[in-house]
Amino acid sequence: MIACYPTYARQLPGTDRWRVKATGMIARPLPEWSRRRSAALAILRRVLEIAPEHDSDPVFRARSGAFLFQRVVGCRVVLDVGGREVDAGVTDRLGHFETSFDFDSSDLEGLSSSLGWIGYQARLDAVDGQEQHLVELLQQASGGPASPEPAGCRNPLSSTGQVQFIPPAGLSVISDIDDTVKLSDVGDRRELLANTFLRPFQPVPGMVDLYRQWHAEETAFHYVSASPWQLAGCLAGFFEESGLPTGSMHMSLFRFKDITPLGRIPSKKRSKRRAIEQILRDFPGRRFVLVGDSGEKDPEIYAAVARRFPQQVAAIAIREVAGRHQKKSLEERLSRLRQKLPGRLVQPFQRAEELDSFLASAAS
Repeated sequence: MIACYPTYARQLPGTDRWRVKATGMIARPLPEWSRRRSAALAILRRVLEIAPEHDSDPVFRARSGAFLFQRVVGCRVVLDVGGREVDAGVTDRLGHFETSFDFDSSDLEGLSSSLGWIGYQARLDAVDGQEQHLVELLQQASGGPASPEPAGCRNPLSSTGQVQFIPPAGLSVISDIDDTVKLSDVGDRRELLANTFLRPFQPVPGMVDLYRQWHAEETAFHYVSASPWQLAGCLAGFFEESGLPTGSMHMSLFRFKDITPLGRIPSKKRSKRRAIEQILRDFPGRRFVLVGDSGEKDPEIYAAVARRFPQQVAAIAIREVAGRHQKKSLEERLSRLRQKLPGRLVQPFQRAEELDSFLASAAS
């Protein structure tokens, strides 16, 4: 299967050229009879304390299926963007591919777009004459039945990618996902796992309407999360169903052996900060609003980013997550945040309605 992640393109300074970034992953679903698949499911059942009959539950099947795959290394990926072929190189040891290429503004005139988004097709290409090997990969595992597609997530066999062409000036929102726009309860290990693998994703009340209002004001969105890339397809389905604005997605690498036992998805503080800083470097002429929650380290990460990019970070909003930190502790964290960012708009909130005029204040 080929999974392409939503990305962005930026205009190169002083030119009519755009630099497009494309990234994704190639993987082969583990077949139903695979011992690796059975062992991974057994671990999940034990951690979640569920019986084998839950394997047929569509939500559990979709979410667990997103993790039950074998990464495909060394396969060449070719992109078709408006009839132009782009060699994206070969997948690395984690099955990922990433490439950048340029477009002239005149090249974009013939491409259909929606609100700045342009689609492209990704396909595998044989490397060193390994046509038969490629066929076997596309047919998944030989000698047994194929693993079904996870229901409830965006089709993992889709080879369509999306890239948004973002102007060099304007306002952008960099948003966390878990407990910022989606109820996850990261602070409670059992609830986090249940919300990840057993329950339909639910939006944080009011955040969909708020983000849609901001999107209507021509605000670009970037979603930067410690959640694993494996959930990107399921999250894309959640965004579409809930009505959250589409944006580029920046998530974390994850392998089962990264955690022992399988009990929580590790926080990727450094990778999250690096991803945010790369976005700011790519758009030096835009101003940014950072939205997160108090459940993990968003206030500290955002403060570090704002101190490094003081001219670009216009404001920070932090959702107060009940139960994760005592009220006094959160107030102390926010007080330290304000001290480090004098004159910066730092807004804690419990309800999305409290941010109704926040974007206008940040833009002024």
